[in-house]
Amino acid sequence: MAQIEARLAELGIALPHRSPAPAGTYAPAVVSGGLVFTAGQLPLVDGKLPVSGKVGAAVSADEAHAAARIAALNALSAIAEVLGSLDRVTRIVKVVGFVASDPTFTAQPAVLNGASEVLGSIFGHAGVHARSAVGVAVLPLDSPVEVELIVAFS
Repeated sequence: MAQIEARLAELGIALPHRSPAPAGTYAPAVVSGGLVFTAGQLPLVDGKLPVSGKVGAAVSADEAHAAARIAALNALSAIAEVLGSLDRVTRIVKVVGFVASDPTFTAQPAVLNGASEVLGSIFGHAGVHARSAVGVAVLPLDSPVEVELIVAFS
């Protein structure tokens, strides 16, 4: 069993077999040089959002934290598709997260910890990354979060 696959099993995490289908004309992940860039991934589970709406209004910070985790796992699925194995990942370089926020909500970094924490759990030190957490007015499908990853691989 591959190292990352074994780690996922140990953590009780099952990646989606395939990342969610693109909502437009783009690829879920693209390789350039020694990096993989993912498209923004929503927290879709079996093609549906588990929650929708603005964080700080219809969606709690805890629900959004869980959604950011799901979106990161969907991004890993897209990476696995282009690399063939997550064992090729040598570093999570950057996480970019968008949080559809009520105008009074200011805890976007805490929401994106959902993505950062699961990446750290899976990849250990190689999962430590730079990150941006951005509050936005609205996201596709009224998703509360969207996550992009940039990873290095060998």
